[in-house]
Amino acid sequence: MKPQRVVITGLGALTPIGNNVKELWENLKKGKSGAAPITKFDASAFKTQFACEVKEFYPEKYFDPKLLKRLDPYSQYALYTARQAGMDAQLKLETGENTRKGVIWASTNGGISTFEQQLKAYHLENDPLAFNPFFISRTIPDSAAGLISIEFNFKGVNFCPVSACSSASTAIIEAFNHIRWGKADQIITGGSEATITPSKFAGLNAVKALSQRNDSPKTASRPFCTERDGFVLGEGAAALVLESLEHAQKRGAQIYAEIVGTALTSDAYHMTATHPEGEGAFHGMAQALAEAEVSPEKIDYINAHGTSTKLGDISEIKAIHRLFGDSPQFHISATKSMTGHLLGACGAVEAVISTLAIREQSVPPTINTDNPISEIPKSFNFTLEKGLNRKIDYVMSNVFGFGGHNSSIIFKRYKEDGE
Repeated sequence: MKPQRVVITGLGALTPIGNNVKELWENLKKGKSGAAPITKFDASAFKTQFACEVKEFYPEKYFDPKLLKRLDPYSQYALYTARQAGMDAQLKLETGENTRKGVIWASTNGGISTFEQQLKAYHLENDPLAFNPFFISRTIPDSAAGLISIEFNFKGVNFCPVSACSSASTAIIEAFNHIRWGKADQIITGGSEATITPSKFAGLNAVKALSQRNDSPKTASRPFCTERDGFVLGEGAAALVLESLEHAQKRGAQIYAEIVGTALTSDAYHMTATHPEGEGAFHGMAQALAEAEVSPEKIDYINAHGTSTKLGDISEIKAIHRLFGDSPQFHISATKSMTGHLLGACGAVEAVISTLAIREQSVPPTINTDNPISEIPKSFNFTLEKGLNRKIDYVMSNVFGFGGHNSSIIFKRYKEDGE
């Protein structure tokens, strides 16, 4: 079977710096930080007291009250962005089998806020009957995929991959492969997280993963900077509609970009620390380039994982340097400096950003990196503080996660002739 070309025809986003795709892109260009003191719970006793929260999102405006009772915030975010992407792609609710249309949606944590609230209620009342009948469906990570499938009547592939912070990228890669090898015509994919909760902050503080720059939240996420002290936790979601080029052309769909290469690898090194030399990241990027049949010098922009952790930033730089050498032609930016780290959803948000970079022919900035680490080669351009316009044909997006998970996706400017 000849592999199908896979294109992106719809986008949706709910992020700490924008509740739709347009807002997200405008605030990225402005270099706006989404970090602020936590409002979702009293964080005064925590080492980290700030986060990148979603703002001015009122679920009662978007969901029927009966449905809303069944939805943890992570599922609210998922449905909201899937609807955006579906509208953008001009999807129509169709009856019939629809077995060649599916949903692959990621979440690492699922309904963690529901879990915390319900467990607290149980301990207060010491009564098993205190559990809500929607407890299970609200908390399991695959609920969002099922809800999106019901929303659009998509009866094909439907599941939730979990690979820590690489989860949404894994979902996109799985969707790409299902379409590429003829198992599906159209898939809604992405990821959502709603993790601004006490247990998540306590756990991440315990492993010293989070920044503690409480006096200056907006400058706390500082990828590849000598003063970095950990990442800033974010929440939200992003959705993409992927389909075969043939299917998209048949229905006259708009095409944002094409996905041409992907890879998933493992460091096989440590549960929370990246390989010091970026071994898995290097092989992942190399494999994605090989599948895309693209040489390293063709890459115009890299959306880096860039979380602001001591070890992770250095290992990513080493991997990029090893693969691309000393005189690359690309620009790099770490957009988590603005959005924060959305854990299992970050790959979807950054896939949307990568797609927009191609559409707009523009590289968003990296903010807060006042003093770049010495490991960065002098020839690397991290697009500090201010974005720029440039020709962009190929974008690479990297996402890595606890457990040694590595993912790379290569996006290409769509051309009808495939060149």
